[in-house]
Amino acid sequence: MWLFLSLGANVLEEDSMEQDIESPVAIHQPKLPKQAREDLPKNISKECAKRKIQRYVRKDGKCNVHHGNVRETYRYLTDIFTTLVDLKWRFNLLIFVMVYTVTWLFFGMIWWLIAYMRGDMDHIGDSTWTPCVSNLNGFVSAFLFSIETETTIGYGYRVITDKCPEGIILLLVQSVLGSIVNAFMVGCMFVKISQPKKRAETLVFSTNAVISMRDGKLCLMFRVGDLRNSHIVEASIRAKLIKSKQTKEGEFIPLNQTDINVGYYTGDDRLFLVSPLIISHEINQQSPFWEISKAQLPKEELEIVVILEGMVEATGMTCQARSSYITSEILWGYRFTPVLTLEDGFYEVDYNSFHETYETNTPVYSAKELAEMASRAELPLTWSVSSKLDQHAELETEEEEKNQEDQNERNGDVANLENESKV
Repeated sequence: MWLFLSLGANVLEEDSMEQDIESPVAIHQPKLPKQAREDLPKNISKECAKRKIQRYVRKDGKCNVHHGNVRETYRYLTDIFTTLVDLKWRFNLLIFVMVYTVTWLFFGMIWWLIAYMRGDMDHIGDSTWTPCVSNLNGFVSAFLFSIETETTIGYGYRVITDKCPEGIILLLVQSVLGSIVNAFMVGCMFVKISQPKKRAETLVFSTNAVISMRDGKLCLMFRVGDLRNSHIVEASIRAKLIKSKQTKEGEFIPLNQTDINVGYYTGDDRLFLVSPLIISHEINQQSPFWEISKAQLPKEELEIVVILEGMVEATGMTCQARSSYITSEILWGYRFTPVLTLEDGFYEVDYNSFHETYETNTPVYSAKELAEMASRAELPLTWSVSSKLDQHAELETEEEEKNQEDQNERNGDVANLENESKV
């Protein structure tokens, strides 16, 4: 059993080696020494960098991380139950069958040894001899008796007698250990069958994220939906920005995780996911996208990981669905096509348009630049530059007209004073 569990631990490590390459053809290059990698032509390196983009989390939600050089593999065996649950089905079923088979063979061998040592094999068919187990005449019959004892089948042909104390003790031991094995293996299979991983397959994320204006503010948005009629209870959404950074002290932090606010303080991150919802992140001074413009966005090496969590209504188990967006999947100046329509007595969701977007007028400047422009002009962010100039010209015209009227009034007052003085 330990051999198979060790095999399962190795299989778990191999399963995490899958990589996601965003190109039609996956290119696997052999590992080269550092000097050889530096001697490669730069144009080839740039071309390869353009052709493949390494994800941290794939679109289907699987984490693209391989745990290498794990020397303390015994830690997988300290949590045997989780190790068995995490195994693939083919290995899980193999271990399930082998554990029961080895247990039956082990106790069958002991039953045969007891019968052999007591001399039951030499008195087969002797009616005056009382064997330990009636009708046990070889290893095959001992194996069958072991199966009947552990599974409590009890056909009634082979039974233990009261003249065999060692057999009675072995019967008690096998019954207790058999119950433990049943509880462990059946429990493992039940947990694996009832895992909510497949429930996440019906929780969908939009293929692209979009950036556009919403209520006068630049926002990053993506859409989530649930394809089932049984809903996710206590659903919540959160997002992380995965981007390498360098601190002021010169420390390089690869794949640094930064929280993206999607309504935590206002409660908008807690969803009533009955129909598809558009999740919005306002790009403000606390946002990591504060200084990113449309021209700068394609140059950024970043990834947005979105996580949807909740309880499955049918089973009450916690479910988590994940997806991610890289820079090429973030569309600047687009909005999502509406999918909800009102029919006769109900609302209908058109999932054919779930991933569709349409272009809209959006400033190409970053949120920081827009805020600076608005503060200088003291105008709302939604006003265009041309409208600002027109408004400024109108203000100047009104000011000139007002000055002209004031000048005319003063001239009139002077004329009246001269006439009065003459009189």
